[in-house]
Parts: sequence; C-alpha cells; structure tokens
Amino acid sequence: MANPTPLPDYRFPVDPWRLTELEYCDDDLGHTETLFAVGNGYIGMRANPEEGRNAHSHGTYVNGFHETWQIRHAENAYGFATTGQTIVNAPDAKLIKLYVDDEPLLLESAELIDYERTLDFRTGELTRSFIWRTPGGKRVSVASTRLVSFEHRHLAAMTFEVTLLDDAAPIVISSQLMNRQDGEDEYHVPDAALGEGDGTTDPRQSSQFAERVLEPLLNEYDGDHTVLGYRCVNSAMTLAVGMHHVVDTTCAIDIEHSTEDDLAKTVFTVEAQPGNTIRITKFASYHSSTGVPTEELADRCRRTLQRAADDGLDQLRSEQRSWLADFWAASDIELRGDDRAQQALRWNLFQLAQASARTHEQGIAAKAVTGGGYDGHYFWDTEVYVAPFLAYTNPQAARKVLRFRWKMLDAARSRAKMLSENGALYPWRTINGEEASAYYAAGTAQYHINAAVVFALRRYLDATGDIEFLAHEGAEILIETARMWAGLGFYNTSGSGTFHIHRVTGPDEYTTVVNDNTYTNVMARFNLRYAARTVRFLSEWNPEMFEHVQRSTGLDVGELDAWDAAADAMHIPFDEQLEIHPQDSEFLDLEPWDWEGTPPEKYPLLLNFHPLVIYRHRVLKQADVVLAMFLRGEHFSEDQKRRNFDYYDPITTGDSSLSACVQAIVAANVGYEDVAVDYFLQALYLDLHDSHNNTADGVHIASAGGVWAGIVYGFAGLVERGDFVEFTPRLPAAWDGITFHLTRHGSKIRVDLDHDGCTLTLADGLGVPVSIDDERVVVSADNPVRIASALRA
Repeated sequence: MANPTPLPDYRFPVDPWRLTELEYCDDDLGHTETLFAVGNGYIGMRANPEEGRNAHSHGTYVNGFHETWQIRHAENAYGFATTGQTIVNAPDAKLIKLYVDDEPLLLESAELIDYERTLDFRTGELTRSFIWRTPGGKRVSVASTRLVSFEHRHLAAMTFEVTLLDDAAPIVISSQLMNRQDGEDEYHVPDAALGEGDGTTDPRQSSQFAERVLEPLLNEYDGDHTVLGYRCVNSAMTLAVGMHHVVDTTCAIDIEHSTEDDLAKTVFTVEAQPGNTIRITKFASYHSSTGVPTEELADRCRRTLQRAADDGLDQLRSEQRSWLADFWAASDIELRGDDRAQQALRWNLFQLAQASARTHEQGIAAKAVTGGGYDGHYFWDTEVYVAPFLAYTNPQAARKVLRFRWKMLDAARSRAKMLSENGALYPWRTINGEEASAYYAAGTAQYHINAAVVFALRRYLDATGDIEFLAHEGAEILIETARMWAGLGFYNTSGSGTFHIHRVTGPDEYTTVVNDNTYTNVMARFNLRYAARTVRFLSEWNPEMFEHVQRSTGLDVGELDAWDAAADAMHIPFDEQLEIHPQDSEFLDLEPWDWEGTPPEKYPLLLNFHPLVIYRHRVLKQADVVLAMFLRGEHFSEDQKRRNFDYYDPITTGDSSLSACVQAIVAANVGYEDVAVDYFLQALYLDLHDSHNNTADGVHIASAGGVWAGIVYGFAGLVERGDFVEFTPRLPAAWDGITFHLTRHGSKIRVDLDHDGCTLTLADGLGVPVSIDDERVVVSADNPVRIASALRA
C-alpha cells in the first residue's frame, strides 16, 4: 500500500460534521471529485465544478444503468463469461457556466479570493463560494449548492448565485444538460471486448467504449421543462434526464432555450448591477429502466421536476435534513479524543448513507455511485461489509440489498448449470446478474460468493427477526446456495470420510484455483448448516409456506440431512506443527515472497507482476484465514486466532482495500491494541488520504462499511449469537470514549465505551437480550447493563 498523505489542516480544516476545502487545487482533481461527491444510492454526481472544464472525470451515474458488450477471449473455452457490463456515464446536469464581460470563469486559471467548498454531513449538501477577480479586474461573488435528494430518488437540485461587487457588467449563465460521449469523456472499447490492451493494466479502473453507447431518442423543451432521452445500443436500457429552472433576481433578464441530441441549454443573459444577486435554482431528474419507453420516462421526469418546483427548494432541504437526522440518530458513532478521526469516521458513515438511501432493490456497487471504477459492478463486498451495517442501523435498506440478490437467483441458477453444478452460483462481479469477469481464476472460481449472500441474510434475520422475508425470499436463497456446495464438494474415498472442495479461489486473489481453501470451506460449512437449520425451522413455523417453497424449488427434505452431513464432514485444513490453519492445502509449500527485494514502488503487486509470479509465492493480497476468523470466530479458539494472525499478518501486502479493516477487527479481538488501532486508522483514512492511489475512481464503499465494523465488532467486540448478543469492549488508550447505537428486533440500544468497559442503555423499544459471562440478561428501560473491559480482565 502506498504511503498516504494526510489531509493538511490549512486546506482541509478539522470539523466533526463537515469536510471543507479552503484552497482550490487542480493537482488532485480526481481525489477531491470523489471526496465531495453527492448521491443517494440511485443518482451519483461527482464533485466536478459547475463550470465544467478541467476535471479528472466528469461523472454522473445512475445505479444499474449500464451497457453490455461481448467479451472476446483470445482463447475461448466452454463456460467462460460472455457478457461484459459497464456502467454508463449519464448526461451531465451539473453544468452551469458563467461569463462576465464575455470572459468565462475557469477555476484552473481564475484569480480566486476566499474560496471554500464544503460537504455537510447533516444537510447532505455540497456548497461552494468564492470571489472571482475577472481578467478585467471586476470582483464577482459566486456561490453554488448541490444536493441529491435522500427523500426523492429521482431528484437533484442545484443553485447558482452571482453578485457583482464593484461595477456593472453583462453576465451570461448557461445551464446545460450534456451527453459527453463526444466530449471529454469519450468512450473507447473495453480491453476485454477487444481481446487486446490499450496500455492500461489496472483492473480496478472502468472499461470504456469507442462506439456510441447512448442512442438519442428524444430532445424537447415544453415551455417549463427540458428533457433528453436515450437508449443504450446493446443493453436496450432507457434513460431520460430533465431540468427545470427557477430564477430570482431584480435585474432585467433574457432567457433562451435550445435542445439538440446531446446538448440542451437554458441561457440567462443579464445586464447586472453591483449588489443585485442573480440566483438560479436548477432541478434535475433522472429516470431509467430496462425497457420502459423513453417517452414515458420523460413524462416521469416532468412530473418529478414539477413537484419539486411546486414544493420549492426550502422544503427539499428540510426533507434532506430530516432524513439525515434520522440517519445519524441510528448510525452515528461518536469518537471522543481525536477530532480528525471523528471527522473521518462521519465521512465514511455519510458515504454509506449516500450509497444505500435510495437503491430500491438495486445493488450497491463497489464504488457506489461516486465513480466508474470496477465498471460499476456489484461484488460480494456489499454482503460482507455493508449489509451488516444496514441490518443494525437501517433494516429496510438491508432488506432491499437482499431482495436484489434474490431477484438474481434465476441468473445464478443458469450460471451453476453452466458450471455443471446444482442450485445457484452467484457471480463474482456483475450488474445484470451475469458473470462479468473474463478472468475465471480470480473471478468465477470465487464460489464463496454464495456464502457471502447467506452471511448477509443471516445478519439481517438475526438483527430483525423478519420471518416473512425468510419465508418468501430467504428460504429460496438458502436452498439454492446449499445445493451448490453439496454438489461442488466431494467425500474423500481414502477412508477418512472428510468432505473436500477443490479448485476454488478465496477472497485472496494472490492465490487462485486451490484445493480446500480454508475460508471457502469454513463459509461453505456455515452455509450448509444454516440452510438446513433454517429451512427446518420454516417447516415447523409455517408448514403451508414450507410446502410452497418445496414446490417452487423441488426440495426433497432428505437434502437437509445431506447438507448437515457435508457440513459435519467438512475438511478444515490445520497444520499440527505450526498450529495454524493453512490458507489452503498447498499454501505452506509455496516459495516465500522476497520482501526485502521488492521496493515500495512495486506495490500493489497485481500491477507489477504477472499473476503466475504471484501465484507461486506465499504472499497475500488480503488474509483469507483472518477474514474467516472474523466472520465465523466461534469456530476458532483464542490461541488459534492469535497464531493465525501472527502468521498471516507479516505476509499480507494490504493491496486489497478490504485488508486493513479486517486486520483491525481481529487484532482487537486477540488483544493487539496498537496493531488494531494502526490498521483501523489505515481503513479510516483509506479514501481521505488516497492510500491506494485510486480514490479518483470512486469511494471504496465496502471499506467504509469495514470502518463501522472496526468500531462495532472490533473495539466494542460485538458477537451476534442469534438469540442474544455479546460484547467484549476494548477501548484503545488513545481515545477517550466511543458511543454508538444498534437496532435489533425493533429495539435500539446505546453503547458507551470507556476505558473500564461499556454501558448498554435501552434507547427505544422493549429490550435487547445480552450474554455476560454466560448469564443472559435483558437491556431494558429500567435495567442498563455494565460490561467490564477485556483489556483489564
């Protein structure tokens, strides 16, 4: 991992509720475009300046709106992924260009006075203000705001204010909708589609297109609203984007409208006088579909825009603050004793809000809607790192994430059949449900995705008790994923009777297509046991619903016994001499990596060494076994956890953005306080400090979920037992205290950590069962619970 550069206080002051930039700089545009991006899980807008011009990437994204393309393998084989999917950069509604005395405002060359840009975590609004001294010497005050509504899925709003401070001057403000396919963001064909490279080797970056992607179908101005409509050439997805303006000024103003296929403009021309502010409010709406005609989407845009205009910006802002007040009441983490860390913590939590607020049963991509990195694909990261956060803070959002996976079951069944397996096999990376990874060794071979989906399902059911979801969707997921494991593995014929799973890849992509990957086997065992137990529960709780599930899946109750038997016989590698769990059956036989001979500039290894070089060595991108100890900690003794951590920590590069948060949690669990804090801070500042040199491609949203987990599972030591929870608090000496809330079965508890332990207080609801030293108690209104610190035990 690269050496991170801390945010300098002179440019980014410490503020517990805001991220503020006090100096404009175009040296790190990609980084700051991501840090200050706004979104709601459906619409995402990068923090490009309203005036356009210089940018790392002009980005506006609509969750799930993508183009497909044929993956052309140089050497094809049966079952290889065939359909690539890439999120499409939607037409840009952020553009509001300013001209004074016919001179354009260009931030990269302008003389700016008192510049400030702020992302406020309580208002959900990006604000910017400065004074521009024009080339002619006139001072112009410019202020703008931007928000994407948490309350209204399809709506964004912007304001742009201009005030002359010295002399009169003609002002032109050009508000635009621009499809940039012929501009700065011209697409080119993805490398995987061509079967040849264009000089880029970073798989974390997005593919692009050479041919036109968005076919223009509609452009019109109806006297109130301007709307453009498009259809993706291959995926046939449709999109409409519209804008509506409200003008507030005492100056005489002339307004002109024009529309073309890829550009719509509303131009305001003003003979401005000093002290008279021109204020323009711009509402923008995006609607997309897998097949609804563009004309209907355009009508939806008009309705969204008209409601916004009728309600007014003040109401929209009030709704935004109210939504966020509820979010922070459920999700905030107060960290006392480190103001910079508190700011960073809330920035990470705010990113989780922006990623999940209005997904409406779409997935949460690896970069959410803040950038085009990883092609806008959904990975298993969401289920392991984001879904648990949602389960305990916003259960309805967690339910939508799981509904999204349930709706992918048919595609997953087809993929399993293609790979000669029963049940369903979820893709490693996807948008539309099809596997989109052309490199099967580090993609399709990650069968553990199935268990990640089930892990998220269990976290949700434990946190909510939503038996109705189990009956209608969850049981089907459990049955089909368990079937896949039962068919994928086999019983050893040598007499041991153990159950093995061969030729798979775990989360650590530096070791691929191996036998008995410990993480995979541990999670497969969990998947099998949980499926058998939970489906039996359903048969007793609701026999009628169970019969329905049987009919829809063709379940034979004998399968449940087979799943239990496979789980009981599952082979979990263990080396008696080292007393550790090898990552897989051959891992300990690999050649050690030459750490001393690898200079810092050669990391991350995946960008500097051929995969075969990496695969031959004992080196990790992220530690599979450590992750297994976090997710299924009850199956490892304390001594095994410590020995495994001690073995794998030194050989883990941290090249994965998901490495630091997990290392922090397990280090805290085994009592390595300093190591835990160090890894936690790496995860906390991963994007803010651009530690992996790719924050320009978008926020690492799973790492943000891992930051929440670092506090809750790491330093508070939460363990979910299904019927109750446990806490093993370990507040680091560097901090004064931590406070957060958890929602469980409709009740909310407040958790206050101090150096002597933690106090659990009921904030709302009937109570939460907690185990303390094997004694079950209920945190209730008249019974707060005190738990002693594990560090003082």
